[in-house]
Amino acid sequence: MIDRRAVRRASARAAGGYAAAAVLAREVQARMLERLQYIKLAPARILDAGGGVGAGAADLAGIYSEAHVLGLDFAFPMLQAARSRDPWLRRILKRSHVDFLCADFAAVPLPAASVDLVWSNLALHCAGDPQPALKELYRVLKVGGLLMFSCYGPDTLKELGSAFAANDAAAHVHGFIDMHDLGDMLSACGYAEPVMDMELITLTYADVDALLSDLRATGQVNALAGRRRGLTGRGVFSAMRAAYEKFRCEGRLPASFEIVYGHAWKPQQRVTDEGHAIVRLDLPRAKRT
Repeated sequence: MIDRRAVRRASARAAGGYAAAAVLAREVQARMLERLQYIKLAPARILDAGGGVGAGAADLAGIYSEAHVLGLDFAFPMLQAARSRDPWLRRILKRSHVDFLCADFAAVPLPAASVDLVWSNLALHCAGDPQPALKELYRVLKVGGLLMFSCYGPDTLKELGSAFAANDAAAHVHGFIDMHDLGDMLSACGYAEPVMDMELITLTYADVDALLSDLRATGQVNALAGRRRGLTGRGVFSAMRAAYEKFRCEGRLPASFEIVYGHAWKPQQRVTDEGHAIVRLDLPRAKRT
């Protein structure tokens, strides 16, 4: 399980941070936007779930100029940084179509069936158990609405995890959920036509300390509830640095990030939450011959 308070603290410290991992988030977002352009959609309201400093909300507002975009994050300093992205003139003239909500995406403060597009870039893995979050996002989607997301997969930071595990039994790297399990969760929550795929993106660093500094700068720290609560000794870090060296290639140390992409639709409901079939009486009746 993930310690949500630790995630909140790390996210707050990272508000406005700039590092290679932040560039990775922007690159993944760009690749998601490329996928989105092939989907016919004219959303009136968009929810950017776990939107951090608002990069996704800003891009979506630019693409769908008539839509009302809501940027949601549970770290308030992130939202403060996001608001600073909105040009002051647009705010004064009240022409901005972007608003921000401080909330958890497993408890969205919006009515049911009120959003046409839910967008979430590299945030879903912070939920610990993504299924309640997926169910809540399903609730706020309108029938025919689209969920599109990206998150980390199990091969993320595999080199760092291996280097720590070589000499220390404590957990230092999160275990991320496989894309097939996420697809099963989508189906279990009622989504239709789920599409899942993944790719591996590798960043390289001069040394391990540069990688660790990068992760801290973007709030990506060990937030596992079962993590070691005391200080990790110098011996553990020295052993980890030595073990990581076996991955060095062409003078650089690699750090793998498995990026899982998914999208799915909210279909017309056919059964109640209790499992009873829904019979619609408003459909046109077939003519008798």
